[in-house]
Amino acid sequence: MTTSPLPTTPTSSAERPRMPLRRKVAALSTAAVLMLASACGASDGTATTSTAVGSQSSVSASSLTANTVGVADTHADANDGDYSPDGATTITLADGASTVDGTGAHVEGDVVTITKAGTYLVSGTLTDGQLVVDSTGDGKVVLVLDGVDLTSADTSPVVITEADEAVLVLADGSTNVLADSAASGDDDKEDDAPTATLFSMADLTIAGSGSLRVNGTSNDAIAAKDGLVILSGTIDVTAADDGIRGKDYLVVQGGTLSVESGGDGLKSDNEDVGELGWVQIDAGTVAIAAGDDGVDAVGAINFADGTLVVTESEEGLEAAAITIAGGAVEVTANDDGLNATDASSAGESAQDGVLITISGGDVAVTTGADGLDSNGSAIITGGTTVVSSTAPGGGDGSLDVNGTLAVNSGTLAALGGISRSPATDSEQGFVAVSLDTAVEAGQQVAVVDTGGEVVARYVVEDPTSAVIVAADGIVNGESYDIVAGDAGGQTGFSTGGSTAGLTTVGTATAGESTGGDMGPRGGGPGNWGGAPGERPEGEGGPNPGVPPGSTEQS
Repeated sequence: MTTSPLPTTPTSSAERPRMPLRRKVAALSTAAVLMLASACGASDGTATTSTAVGSQSSVSASSLTANTVGVADTHADANDGDYSPDGATTITLADGASTVDGTGAHVEGDVVTITKAGTYLVSGTLTDGQLVVDSTGDGKVVLVLDGVDLTSADTSPVVITEADEAVLVLADGSTNVLADSAASGDDDKEDDAPTATLFSMADLTIAGSGSLRVNGTSNDAIAAKDGLVILSGTIDVTAADDGIRGKDYLVVQGGTLSVESGGDGLKSDNEDVGELGWVQIDAGTVAIAAGDDGVDAVGAINFADGTLVVTESEEGLEAAAITIAGGAVEVTANDDGLNATDASSAGESAQDGVLITISGGDVAVTTGADGLDSNGSAIITGGTTVVSSTAPGGGDGSLDVNGTLAVNSGTLAALGGISRSPATDSEQGFVAVSLDTAVEAGQQVAVVDTGGEVVARYVVEDPTSAVIVAADGIVNGESYDIVAGDAGGQTGFSTGGSTAGLTTVGTATAGESTGGDMGPRGGGPGNWGGAPGERPEGEGGPNPGVPPGSTEQS
């Protein structure tokens, strides 16, 4: 596993006595995290990487750089799911009659405790018991679950209190269930209390081709106080609070995940300077229905490939840096869809180091407030991004960016009230217009050039009275008609085709911002700081600066 050379931030020996820091995110994650950390300052014993961040208010769209997603360097190995039963210890769970065949584990009542590194084959049922890993020596503890049904009435059923590293393997063809109860949360406020049904104080990896169902009745479903990597498996979790949490980082490299949570779906919440929590999805399928954020990280959210569908959330994705480089991302949110923020109170000023990057993939965002909301800047350099917002514009709308909003390549269709259109020096041509007649849900809206060619067409999911479209074929300075009407069998986004039966609902000059709904974030309708359709000097706004050590593309 290789990474780009990056500055890293060591921890003190008091913080991590048993292993060196091994969590870097090539390109984006660590770089963005370190820059944010350095902006916050350093505590005693913690080194930070200094960075010079230029004045964001003076940066143009053409000079704004996009973050990229690199290889995540974590504690996990690609072959962590491989194991040999030869020499392994067998643990058979049974109420009042659990047994251990081999070394490294013992039974006391309905609690089985593992004290040494090694491979443990676990099967059977406990209706009120616990599996504990307390291994102080070097080496991995590998738990192979093969038909485990384990419930605890008053605590977490699986607790890894100490291990050099823990691997949970879901045996081929196996179905495994872990559950707690409401009473399990009674001790959650104690230091290092097990706050999840599957809880680990050590780095945890989940692998294998079997299935795992986790019911977190009292708090979280799966949580690791260090790093958490999911290599494979079918994992279905329900949680009163957060679904799956890796404090230092949470990386999904494969598998099928289904998360239903009262709090956040996926989460990484380390707030330590230089080690801000991050989430990365490299492959696999993730489906989330969340009561709060779909995916939440203090530092960065990186999506390299795979499929992520957030069907319910207050805010879809929230982190200081959000980067989507490929795959398919579909987000439904009551509030903001993609929200980039460092959680500081910067008012309407752009926050340094805060950036949304979309460089590839298919992104669909449906929201009740801001679709793409960055308290710093945002840049689109590839892929297809469709945003639908029911917000009226002004303070909330399909696009809401405090700094520079650059669309330099790719396709963007933003429907709904408009708080911000792309910077006028964006490399990709765009039209931004408030419509004379609203387009109803299920109708199509198309951008047509003076020659009658449809350069962009989209079937809207919600009624809209304002449209921003940036796409190949749109040339800034030229005039375009916006037409709408019956979808006629069209779906999603497309180009070309007939305009028969469609009615003109607006006109626009590409590269200009017109219409009553458009204004800077927090401004009222029709207010760019001047007359409607005009922009004050310096449009494009703040730039988050360049994270140190990152691999970038313009």
